[in-house]
Amino acid sequence: MIDPDTQAGWVAEAADEEDAEDMPLSLRLSIADTLTLGNATCGFMAVYFTTTGILIPHLTGSNESGMARNSAATAVILMLLAAIFDLCDGLVARKLRSSPMGAELDNLSDLISFGLAPAYFVLVYGMVADDAQQKVSAVAAIVVLLAVVLRLARFSCVTMKDGMFQGMPSPFGALTVVSIILLELPFIPTLLAIIGTAWLMVSRVEYPKPRGVLAVAMLGWIVSAMGMLAAWAFDAPGGQVLLQTGCALQIVMAATIPLFATARRVNTFRDNRRESREARAAQLP
Repeated sequence: MIDPDTQAGWVAEAADEEDAEDMPLSLRLSIADTLTLGNATCGFMAVYFTTTGILIPHLTGSNESGMARNSAATAVILMLLAAIFDLCDGLVARKLRSSPMGAELDNLSDLISFGLAPAYFVLVYGMVADDAQQKVSAVAAIVVLLAVVLRLARFSCVTMKDGMFQGMPSPFGALTVVSIILLELPFIPTLLAIIGTAWLMVSRVEYPKPRGVLAVAMLGWIVSAMGMLAAWAFDAPGGQVLLQTGCALQIVMAATIPLFATARRVNTFRDNRRESREARAAQLP
C-alpha cells in the first residue's frame, strides 16, 4: 500500500507497529514474576540493614548492641521473607501463567537474596566480631557467593529427575550460613561450617523440591524462624534461647539431609547390585 503524498510504502511501517505491540506482551510481568521481584527487593534491603545497622555504626564507633541486634534480625528476616517469595513464585508459576522471563528473573533474584546478601553478612561478621579475622572472612564470603553462582548456573544447565535438586538449594544454604553466624560459635568452627555449607550447595547430593506437604512444612519453619528472630531482636524473655535453638535446628537439618540422601543412594546402589546378581544367577543353566 502506497502513501499518495510521499509515495512511500506503509507495509514496513505497519510491521514495525506490530512488533512494537508484540514486545510488551512478551515482556509483561506475571504474578509469579512480581513475587520474584519481591525476592530481589528483600535481598537488597537485607544488605542495606546489614550496612546501616551493623557495619557503619561499628566503623564510626557508635555501635550499640541493641541496634546491631535489631539490624541483624531485620536483615535475616528479610532473607527469610525472600525465601517465602521464592517458594511462592514457583507454586504460582505452576498454577498460573508464567512469562518468558520467569526463569531468568528467578536466578537473578536468588543471586541477590541468597548469594550476595549472606556473603555480605559473612563479610561484615568478619569485620565486627571480636575473634574473627577480616581477610579470612572475606575469603569465606567469596566462597559462599561463588558457590551460589555455580549452583544457580548448574541448575539452569543440568536436567534433574522430577522433584529433586542437585546440591543444597540456595535459599536453604543462605539461611544455614546466617544461622551459623548467629549461633556465635568460635571463629574456626564458624569458618569451617560456612565453607562446608558452600560445598553442599555445589555438591551432587540430591535434595527434594518443596512441594505439597514439604512446602507447607518449609513455610511453617520459615515463619517460626521469623518469630524467633523477632523475640531475640526485642530482647524478649527467652529470646536468646529461642534464637540459638532455631539456629541449631537449621544447622542440624543442613547436616542430616545429606546423610539421609547418601544413605538412600547407597541402599539403592546395593539393591541394584543384588537385583543384577539375581538376574545373572537366574540366567545360568
